[in-house]
Amino acid sequence: MVIELVLATRNSHKTREIQHILEPEFRVRDLGAHPEVSEIREGGTSFEENATLKALAASRQLPALVIADDSGLEVDALGGAPGIHSARYAGANATDRDKVDRLLRELARVRAIEDGRRARFRCVVALARNGNLLGTFRGIVEGSIADEARGDSGFGYDPIFIPEGLKQTFGELPTEVKNTISHRAKAIRALTDRLRRLEFGD
Repeated sequence: MVIELVLATRNSHKTREIQHILEPEFRVRDLGAHPEVSEIREGGTSFEENATLKALAASRQLPALVIADDSGLEVDALGGAPGIHSARYAGANATDRDKVDRLLRELARVRAIEDGRRARFRCVVALARNGNLLGTFRGIVEGSIADEARGDSGFGYDPIFIPEGLKQTFGELPTEVKNTISHRAKAIRALTDRLRRLEFGD
């Protein structure tokens, strides 16, 4: 039996990554298939608040299990920025390259070296149905920021994030490796445990 999920996003990169992480028993589609769902504003002050806002809003409009992801990059030398503003760090219509370039410029401006380049990706996934929150699930991966963008895989800040214990950026790692160790993979694994319990009535 396949469990259908709706991901409260119109970001096709994120949808593909989450589908790749999920086991074959789950199938995810996003709001690209639901133009009737109005744009959801991220007005929260934390990843958890934003994920919850998106999941609840979409679940009130759709008769489905809805998940919503909010994630971002926190850099020590920048006081935790870009954080919850990761997607809009270089402006509303900025490309991934624009965001990476701005982050590297900011690190150069504060002359960040070694420990100052420490960073982490953080992710929270919220699960909702019929306007009710069923749970939130978290994942985090520690690492550091590279001196320059490397690799063409992934999206967002992946080409400049080096996970702890490795020398390659997320942009250089094979997709199968990244999707085993990433912040999103950790949150999704916790989510799937909850979904299986829901399916079997626990």
